[in-house]
Amino acid sequence: MTMPYETILIVVLALPFAGSCVAAVLPSNARNAEAWLAGAVSLACVVLLAVSYPQIDDGGVIRRTVEWMPELGLDFYLRMDGFAWVLAALIVTIGFLVVLYARYYMSPQDPVPRFFSFLLAFMGAMLGIVLSGNLIQLVFFWELTSLFSFLLIGYWHQTAQARDGARMALIVTSVGGFCMFAGILILGNIVGSYDLDQVLASGDKIRAHSLYTPTLVLILLGALTKSAQFPFHFWLPQAMAAPTPVSAYLHSATMVKGGVFLLVRLWPALGGTDEWLWLVGSAGLISFMLGAFIALFQQDMKGLLAYSTISHLGLITLLIGLDSPIAQVAAIFHLMNHATFKASLFMAAGIIDHETGTRDLRRLSGLRRFMPITATLAMVAAAAMAGVPLLNGFLSKEMFFAETIETHTNSLLDEALPYIVTAASMFTVAYSLRFIAEVFFGPPPKELTRTPHEPPFLMRFPVGLLVLACLLVGIVPSLTIGPLLLTALHAVLGDIIPIYSLAIWHGFTPEFVMSLVAITGGIAIYLMLRSYLLIAEGPPLLRYIQGQRIFDRVLVAISWQLARRLEELLGTRRLQPQLRLVFCAALLAGIAPMFAHGIDIWGAPRTSFDVTFALIWAVGGTCALAAAYQGKFHRFAALIFMGGAGLVTCVSFVWLAAPDLALTQLAVETVTTVLLLLGLRWLPKRIEKFPAADVPERDLSSRRYRDLGIAIASGGGLAALAYAVMTRAAPDSIARFFVENAYTLGGGTNIVNVILVDFRAFDTFGEITVLGIVALTVYALLRRFRPAAESIPVPEQQSSQDLYDEAQPSREKGDTLRSAMAVPRLMMALLFPVICTTAAFLLLRGHDLPGGGFVAGITMAVAFILQYIARGTTWTEDHLRILPVHWMGAGLLMTAGVGVGAWWFERPFLSSSFSYHEIPWIGPVPVASALLFDLGVFALVVGATVLMLIAIAHQTVRSHRTPSSRASSAAAASATAEVR
Repeated sequence: MTMPYETILIVVLALPFAGSCVAAVLPSNARNAEAWLAGAVSLACVVLLAVSYPQIDDGGVIRRTVEWMPELGLDFYLRMDGFAWVLAALIVTIGFLVVLYARYYMSPQDPVPRFFSFLLAFMGAMLGIVLSGNLIQLVFFWELTSLFSFLLIGYWHQTAQARDGARMALIVTSVGGFCMFAGILILGNIVGSYDLDQVLASGDKIRAHSLYTPTLVLILLGALTKSAQFPFHFWLPQAMAAPTPVSAYLHSATMVKGGVFLLVRLWPALGGTDEWLWLVGSAGLISFMLGAFIALFQQDMKGLLAYSTISHLGLITLLIGLDSPIAQVAAIFHLMNHATFKASLFMAAGIIDHETGTRDLRRLSGLRRFMPITATLAMVAAAAMAGVPLLNGFLSKEMFFAETIETHTNSLLDEALPYIVTAASMFTVAYSLRFIAEVFFGPPPKELTRTPHEPPFLMRFPVGLLVLACLLVGIVPSLTIGPLLLTALHAVLGDIIPIYSLAIWHGFTPEFVMSLVAITGGIAIYLMLRSYLLIAEGPPLLRYIQGQRIFDRVLVAISWQLARRLEELLGTRRLQPQLRLVFCAALLAGIAPMFAHGIDIWGAPRTSFDVTFALIWAVGGTCALAAAYQGKFHRFAALIFMGGAGLVTCVSFVWLAAPDLALTQLAVETVTTVLLLLGLRWLPKRIEKFPAADVPERDLSSRRYRDLGIAIASGGGLAALAYAVMTRAAPDSIARFFVENAYTLGGGTNIVNVILVDFRAFDTFGEITVLGIVALTVYALLRRFRPAAESIPVPEQQSSQDLYDEAQPSREKGDTLRSAMAVPRLMMALLFPVICTTAAFLLLRGHDLPGGGFVAGITMAVAFILQYIARGTTWTEDHLRILPVHWMGAGLLMTAGVGVGAWWFERPFLSSSFSYHEIPWIGPVPVASALLFDLGVFALVVGATVLMLIAIAHQTVRSHRTPSSRASSAAAASATAEVR
């Protein structure tokens, strides 16, 4: 049974991510297992892509659409044409070779599971870029590549160089990605869709739009930063702190290829204008020249290859910018060739570093005597990079020279372009020759930490296979790369493909003469500068203009100086001013639309006045005012009054026929009151009287009146908005839709719960994800928090030991206290199964009656809170085995699983279904998939609440410093280990 081609797309994209998850949980000493796993995943992807090739040959396209949010025009859309197939094949094929190479390169002492996990995830993210048929989806995978490249570059995070290089790569590419996202949003607005097919078919409409130029600039910022093009080229050499397998993969088939891939992909829609030619062409030309010039003066092999990557990517970008069909042919051709020789060169450099212990060109020489096979392979790959005849690099570079001779703009720069690129190509030959001559020729190396020798065969095998590809493409291009190139061109250019030739000999043409001049001039440059290169500390004239320095200064100016100024202007360590800013911002945000659109409160129908309800609100208002007043003197009393106001709110929900909200409010009030009570003792002692010199009483009163005014305005505005919403005319309300369709479409009679788990399930999924993040953040902060000294007052005349001794009751007094506390503690302990049963009851009835996963989770958390109060931290965690992070993880997986499960039935993400099932002796029982979603919400709420409780409880025990602190510390360590 053959797999459908549409299914192949999903499997190819999902396999690397699944393999990444499996590799992450393998034992740290299972280096072979992880290598076998990563190799099997990448090889399986190679086979699947090979199977799908007949379907995309000759202009075919494989599509697979999974509904995500069809109302917004956003679907999970996979699309593979010939160009995407070529890039995907490069990603998985070179990925397989890198995995094989990394098996022998990585040390057993390294955390290898993490390496292969990141590598497979990075492969999946790159596949997501090239296979995305929706531009928003493409941006998502675009940012994933930035994230996983950050993790790979910083793999050896114990070194400052790795951390700095990873941070720089992440910041530069993420900022570019953010700009590109803005450009994509504008582009989708122009076209009316984010579908790639529609965008590519709307080129005339896009180019004629007034927002074409800003759209182009924003998208180019993303593409140029990702491909390390001028002026954003400086991050790529700093990424050389990554392990060599990462560098080989990043420079050849992934990451930096993402930018040029996007330029070629969007060329039919955005190209064809002067803005495209000058912006893209200029960036490519400068990168081509600058990268080649700087590469010649590098002393590190990987540094030389990094700048050569910038130069060759500049060559490809320049071809794309020349804006002609034949230029796109040359760009795609060189993109494929560059992947082969650059991957082999980086692997060869890694072998040399692995076997000699250094990458310094000044310390290496004569290695062909010790490593003849590796030397031969590296020399052939370097010759391909230089554009030597009978190798693949020569063919694409000759096609590049031919295109630069053509007329594009009739400008002086266009006329000088052939001479400029020939001169830049001389430096390409020069640094390639330097790599060959200084590493493999000359006297034997001295003062090496290791004796050079050939690596294992399988470590050298990927290099040999790639070099063989360079030779075969250079000698018989029509038979080897010709069909693949034609397949890619059909996808980019359609049926109008220009005439081009892949013959290895075209006669003494101008482009052949340019190649000979470049090779001869490159040899001459190297011979003239050979002595200087051995002592050079960097390229002349550019030694003091370093992109890294500029980046660091900009980063300091933004993240330190600007942030410090903003902190001085807006920041404060006091809670009250922070809340004042938040409320003022919210008040302004609410007032703005009222002025823009108006709100008719006085014209709304009047409701009947109920004295009882007014008295209830009067009690609530009194509690609120008393809480504000008591906050000056007694925080515990203020907390009690706050609870009273919350209970009045709960009664109000019941009065207004909102039992779901009342249940949730009651449970949340219970939990938050306990958590706030535990945290009160950490607050510093309140200063009851302010010295006259610091804060005059008059200023203090004005502040109080100001805060009162803000509170009245905010509360009154919210009340007015709520009243306007609840009394507006029925045609303007969406409530009728939910009332009419809650049961027919959602299978439930509790409209509130149906909205949360069905109609607005995507919002609920996002909210519980945020709740989990908040819980982890609270736990992480409290782990490092220490209560202020003044929050634990100790009288000067007594020591802490004296206080402890005084606190110990006599035997008779202790017996009395134990007798008095025995009953409530027993009651709290016995309430645990009762509350758990209540929570299960609320969960199961939530779809038809008041209840649901959220209120059930809070109720379950109350059961754990009571056990902490009654039995203490240590006993509770030893006997109940609370694993809050497991609860949170299970909840997220369950809710996401419900969403993904809808795809199995070809329904949009998080679509629910329901039916009735006959149960013996009970009868028909409604079964809805939303119950599983609600169960996930329940699990996450329980885990998040209990995790915050554990953090506060352990911190409270530490701050008391009682004799039982050892046991509490052990419990805290157990919770910490569980979180990890």
